[in-house]
Amino acid sequence: MTDAPAPDLETFPRLAAATMRFTRGAPRAVRVTAGGSRLLFLRSAGPTDPVQSLWSLDLPDGPERQLVNPVDLLGGGPEQLSATERAHRERVREAGAGITAFACDDSGTTVAFALSGRLFVLDVAAGSTHELDVPGPVADPRPSPDGTLVAYLAHRGLHVVSVDGGSGRSLALPASPTQTVGAADFIAAEELDRHRGYWWSPDSAHILAATVDEEPVQVWWVGDPTQPATPPQEHRYPRAGTPNADVGLVLLAVADGRATGVRWDPQAYPYLAAVHWSSHGPALAQVLTRGQETAVVLSIQPTADGVALAELVTQTDPSWVDVVPGLPAWAPDGRLLTAAVVDDDRALCADGVRLSPAGVSVLGVEVGDGVVSVVGQEAGGQTHLYSLDESGWTRRSTEPGVHTGVVAGGVCVLTSATMDSVLTRSQVFVDGAPGPVLTSLAATPPVLPAPVLLRVGARGIPTALLLPPEPHFGPLPVLMAPYGGPHGRMVVATLRGYLQEQWWAEQGFAVIVADGRGTPGPASWERAVDGDLLTCVLADQVDALRGVDAMRPGLLDLDRVAIHGWSFGGFLAAAAVLDRPDVFHAAVAGAPVTDQAMYDTAYSERYLGLPADNPDGYARSRLVERAAQLTRPLMLVHGLADDNVFVAHSLRMSAALLAAGRAHQLLLLSGATHMPTDPATVENLLLAQRDFLMDALRMDRRS
Repeated sequence: MTDAPAPDLETFPRLAAATMRFTRGAPRAVRVTAGGSRLLFLRSAGPTDPVQSLWSLDLPDGPERQLVNPVDLLGGGPEQLSATERAHRERVREAGAGITAFACDDSGTTVAFALSGRLFVLDVAAGSTHELDVPGPVADPRPSPDGTLVAYLAHRGLHVVSVDGGSGRSLALPASPTQTVGAADFIAAEELDRHRGYWWSPDSAHILAATVDEEPVQVWWVGDPTQPATPPQEHRYPRAGTPNADVGLVLLAVADGRATGVRWDPQAYPYLAAVHWSSHGPALAQVLTRGQETAVVLSIQPTADGVALAELVTQTDPSWVDVVPGLPAWAPDGRLLTAAVVDDDRALCADGVRLSPAGVSVLGVEVGDGVVSVVGQEAGGQTHLYSLDESGWTRRSTEPGVHTGVVAGGVCVLTSATMDSVLTRSQVFVDGAPGPVLTSLAATPPVLPAPVLLRVGARGIPTALLLPPEPHFGPLPVLMAPYGGPHGRMVVATLRGYLQEQWWAEQGFAVIVADGRGTPGPASWERAVDGDLLTCVLADQVDALRGVDAMRPGLLDLDRVAIHGWSFGGFLAAAAVLDRPDVFHAAVAGAPVTDQAMYDTAYSERYLGLPADNPDGYARSRLVERAAQLTRPLMLVHGLADDNVFVAHSLRMSAALLAAGRAHQLLLLSGATHMPTDPATVENLLLAQRDFLMDALRMDRRS
């Protein structure tokens, strides 16, 4: 791997913003194709370049080749994004440009991708790319498994065209402006990790497509007050306790467009969590009850008369059934793969029998040619890549760290971040032997984190401690830097996971990162927030602080403790200074959910149930009503274009604070979504937070 020199940028905040946290220029979205003889992947041209090109590597030791340069395809012109594409990128938190996704046929020789709303097809063997002249803007194109057709989304419907551009036609169009065919609904994409909305049959004869009608969903509006001449955009947002979209499936015959509805009880099971269709068995769909305590796996089989629908498995959990990306699925040997809580682990099961070893919680699964790739979480902040085939269960990563990747066709691509380097490394293994390392052009961060990983307090809370460079003179002011909520593990066994925290330490803070109850871990640890998203979460941050102080007496200045966070972490930071001003003396709350009843159905109701059924749980999370309690400095930060946590959360909180006569700061980010990406905004936001917290704790500012 090539360690590219860092660009000549003056500060860590500027460099981190320009490189999108040191990810640009690194290979990503790696696919093993052509029976294991080729890799396809995306990479931009340098550490500050957001425009991603499509690359290939012929195995075992061929050179890397750039197959498609989006700048050439667009003639150097700007990229134009449709509203559909912008929404998709926000849901997947995509900050790149150019080719951000691609799809292949079964052979890996035909690749389709959308660029600036246009449809392109690449013949990998010939090395040629051509545009298909179809009505756009185009989104999510996918070749048929046999490589003869390309399906794509446009104008809220599903269409197909041959790879040479002929025989283009619409397969399914919506009946009203509130409907879509073939696209993922908001809840699926934001909360259930399902970003696709249609699936080819293995024989290329059918497509199974999601149908969505948002007519029942409340209309909210997203606008930019800095552009008063521009009307706000309509956004259908299903907040807790209100109607969801109507979601279903339709089976489409590609030859003649014949459509057959796939019907289950949508009132009992309103969420379509996952769909899987492979040559190993009939199509599978996982549907969930609204409270997500019950999931049913359905088998969907085309017949001469329409569709045969059968219930294969019903899963229940008193809290919620875990949704794992890639599951349910058929294993290559025909067994049904699902996830279930077994001995406090989220285990991979085949026909109900546990496969994954004790101590591993499955995070994602991908079924390949004769092998199953599994990413699983272990204790100690570690994540590892495993494979499952006829020879059994194998852990492919051996070094402590955070490892992801894929195994297919005798090839393993292992992407690793460890405690030995601030850079990630994508190593290829062919038939178990080390092969090439994919070239990375990512910048080398100008800070070298030195986290100390601890287990503190009576519950052994996973905690990381970062300190200023020696010599430092205690006691040190403290910065708690949690996420603290579901799906967000921060204490990891990798240096690059603490780049920003190390920068904060170099400003003079003792930085504490703690993963309390509710964060990813054993099932009982995660489910501790069932019914109440705040009480144990906040208590564990207090316990982590006191636990570090007990282990390092005299190091921490407990009279100067700040806390900051974003999204759930912002909610936690605001709650900390409201509810525990005896412990926390200042806070920055970024994009906080100040009222769970104003957040979306699938998230809020998974943890708190319906508002009418758990009024106390919702009241506990409603910070606006406790505004008069504020006695500590608080900065609220929010993007005006956020369509996930609406700016109304911070605006209502600010209004309540003002009405109660409580001084605070409100920083609104024009044009920013839930994930600010503008480099100048990202850089200066970090500096503004630093200055606010250092002033609040009476610290001398460092350069």
